[in-house]
Amino acid sequence: MKLPRYRTGDFELDRAIQDLLEQAGATHDADLVFELVVSALRLARDHADRGNLKIANASLKEMRYAFHVFEPYRAERKVAIFGSARTLPDDPLYHQARRFAAAIAERDWMVITGAGPGIMEAGIEGAGPDNAFGVSIRLPFEAVTSGFIADDPKLINFRYFFTRKLSFIKEADAFVLLPGGYGTLDEAFELLTLVQTGKAQPGPIVMLDVPGGTYWESWSEFVRTELTARGYTSEHDLCLVKVTDDVDVAVDEVTGFFTNYDSQRFVDGRLVLRLRRAPDDADLARLTEEFSDIVARGQIERVEAAPAEVADDDHVDLERVAFWFDRHGWPRLRELIDRLNGHIPHP
Repeated sequence: MKLPRYRTGDFELDRAIQDLLEQAGATHDADLVFELVVSALRLARDHADRGNLKIANASLKEMRYAFHVFEPYRAERKVAIFGSARTLPDDPLYHQARRFAAAIAERDWMVITGAGPGIMEAGIEGAGPDNAFGVSIRLPFEAVTSGFIADDPKLINFRYFFTRKLSFIKEADAFVLLPGGYGTLDEAFELLTLVQTGKAQPGPIVMLDVPGGTYWESWSEFVRTELTARGYTSEHDLCLVKVTDDVDVAVDEVTGFFTNYDSQRFVDGRLVLRLRRAPDDADLARLTEEFSDIVARGQIERVEAAPAEVADDDHVDLERVAFWFDRHGWPRLRELIDRLNGHIPHP
């Protein structure tokens, strides 16, 4: 293994790390494992205090275990369900969450919830424990784990909110939020921030209420009048969410996002969108003109799988289009994906 650029600065110590990895049989992505070890040793050299070491240690442990739990289900589509832990089983919101989870499970999706009571338990109950992951947080209150998943190997207990949130965002392909308190609103705004800035993969985000409910409609009005009207967000940002009180609409929004679009990846600076069916040249020309504000140069064009994608066996069976994305207009990219899913026609 060629030594990575990120090293301890001590040749003999770097060589010892390399030998240790070889002895441990860590040959897969050995360069990254090498750098993980280097980071730990650099913390020691920095004389990091015990509190900082505890944070780094616990965080890495939690992430490693979460990666391990989710790995066997990597190919399964998953939707994260957020909402209040204080919602009672006789609340219409509980039944709405349960109905959504059951409906999406029938479409062969799995659900990820916080594993606690309220909306979280409704999601697990609706989907069934075989189709559910519990991503729990240890708190001095509301710490009861749902009985539907208490002994399930797909239950993960986190100490830190940030590692828990990482699992939600990283592992879910779609997100459904029901009314809740500070935690739900925190999750909603952080999720939107990550998607709006390109720090999370684009995906469907549904704000689900019960018929006659005003929670998300009031939230939307706040966003429009206090954020968009003041220039803090753009009109295009509103396309990132779907507000509805209908379970069928929520299910269609989640599954519809992947009717043609599959995934994306940057390859040699260009954004590659992997699709079940790529548009023809005429449609691509129209899309290039329509989305010229995010096409930095050139055209949106059909391409073959790049060598890097082939080497990684990264969805090489799919068709793809690529273009020089400005890396700024992420909400507009969502609109482009919607157009590709709608099989083009529009203007």
